[in-house]
Amino acid sequence: MRITIFGATGMTGKRAIDEALAHGHEVRAFGRNVFETLSTERERLELFKGGVLSHGEVEDAVKGADAVLSCLGGGTDGTDRTRSLGMKTIVEAMKKKGPQRIIAIGSVGILDSTEPGKLVYQMPGYPSSLKPVAHEHLEAWQYLQDSPLEWTVLCPPQIKDEPATGEYNLSLDVRPEGQNWVTAGDLAHFMMHELEANEWVKARVGIAAKT
Repeated sequence: MRITIFGATGMTGKRAIDEALAHGHEVRAFGRNVFETLSTERERLELFKGGVLSHGEVEDAVKGADAVLSCLGGGTDGTDRTRSLGMKTIVEAMKKKGPQRIIAIGSVGILDSTEPGKLVYQMPGYPSSLKPVAHEHLEAWQYLQDSPLEWTVLCPPQIKDEPATGEYNLSLDVRPEGQNWVTAGDLAHFMMHELEANEWVKARVGIAAKT
């Protein structure tokens, strides 16, 4: 399988590259500083320098791919629109160039809360510093919902830059039981499993490390 990974130089993106290569896939790693950050010596890994808000560069990056992984990050104060507008650009490019499958990293904040009609980030007690990021992920999810693509949005709590354990809980649309964190390695582990199994298509998936 040929996989294009956006946000490839972030902590989850790097582990997604490792996971995909370990599964025998071909990877196109997209980012502004891929050549400065990633090794150029691994087989089946193509580095693609570009900006996620550039329609032409993103279209070139998804052309010929079988699937897309989005590990986009950015600032947290609400002024950085990379997560939302980047997803908009990716969706438009995929509609033009053909790949239908995308798995994206979202936020626990956009899962359903215990109060009907409200998301986790809209509930009292949710950290105000994280609300702009949650809203960015909400917009990104809305772009996916409005598209014909086969999408999955993985919604983690705090992410630790640690390897995969293979021990985590999952749930549909709501927060699962478990810790208020998950490792970046386990996010990559889930993304690769889901890419091959297609068990959570057009769904938000809550994830948490097991207690």
